[in-house]
Amino acid sequence: MTEGNVNGFGRFISLEGGEGAGKSTQASVLKGFLNRAGKEVILTREPGGSPGAEQIRNLIVSGDIDRWDKLTEVLLLYAARRDHWLRTIQPALSEGSWVISDRFSDSTLVYQGLTGVVDTSTILTIHKIVLGDVWPDLTLVLDLPPEVGLTRSLQRDVAENSNDTRFEKMSLEFHQRLRKGFQQLALDNPKRFEMVDSSRDQNEVGNALKDIMFNRFKDELEAC
Repeated sequence: MTEGNVNGFGRFISLEGGEGAGKSTQASVLKGFLNRAGKEVILTREPGGSPGAEQIRNLIVSGDIDRWDKLTEVLLLYAARRDHWLRTIQPALSEGSWVISDRFSDSTLVYQGLTGVVDTSTILTIHKIVLGDVWPDLTLVLDLPPEVGLTRSLQRDVAENSNDTRFEKMSLEFHQRLRKGFQQLALDNPKRFEMVDSSRDQNEVGNALKDIMFNRFKDELEAC
């Protein structure tokens, strides 16, 4: 799969951004929007999204900060991503469903690559081996200051008694580099990426995302 829908059927949308950007909340908003337009929608996430990938997720998002080196993280992420693609995303797209994923390969390019640890060319080579030309049709980056996002994320983790806090424990400087990395990807790939200020009210953010979706896929959504 290259950029563009599979077999003329479903569309693949990814949501990206730093910790606490509101990706899961806005994924649900977009699902409702697409459902009202007559589309079947699958919500999924990374790491995870399939039984095997969820098992690998537990290895990645919990534990000590230095549990893995960055190249090991890349390899774990792509093992999970291949299972996610084969067992969840590809079958759904082939059946005509739209798939919205909370993170995909761009997160690896930023978290493990553009933070200055693993060369992005290495990550792209691994991506090619594992997934070929698979990329989302549209990637929505939810952008906000990392101080705000980390506060939101930590509050959520406390409320949910979550152990998925390995990345939240990393330094503020790391999260600032993450933000710059996502901004750079969006600048470098304007045909696929759209960036939205997610420091605003959730309803404003949701409306902005729905406008982008409609403008990008107007013919498909108007036809419903």
